[in-house]
Amino acid sequence: MLKTILSITGKPGLFKIVTNGKNMLLVEDIISGKRFPAHSRDKIVSLGDITMYTETEDVPLGEIFESAKKVYDAKPVDVKAMQAAGTLRDEFAKVLPDYDRDRVYDGDIRKFFSWYNLLLQAGITDFVAAEEKEATAEAAD
Repeated sequence: MLKTILSITGKPGLFKIVTNGKNMLLVEDIISGKRFPAHSRDKIVSLGDITMYTETEDVPLGEIFESAKKVYDAKPVDVKAMQAAGTLRDEFAKVLPDYDRDRVYDGDIRKFFSWYNLLLQAGITDFVAAEEKEATAEAAD
């Protein structure tokens, strides 16, 4: 699911791929539904390709979103309140306990929670594909 959700540098929010053309993608804002072209010169990253550093290995963003969904009961998170209270890193440690504190910055954590809230607002709650869930369960056994 996260393979079709994009982040575009310089544009706030997250976007869903509608179709692709020559040297561009037609994308749609996941909240407003507004469509526009994203050209090859734009820095476009699929959320399915993003990982976060931990002390042992990099963890895909989808797995971290699933963990946040369990920790926060699939409810939005107030990032500004966490930052004001100075608990941003503590709250993220509840989601990903062994994250690399040297290589994961506060901005990364704020962006993570912001994306998590946007995905929930758009009604997207399946962050890991069914095949990936089965493979993770088999690996745990």
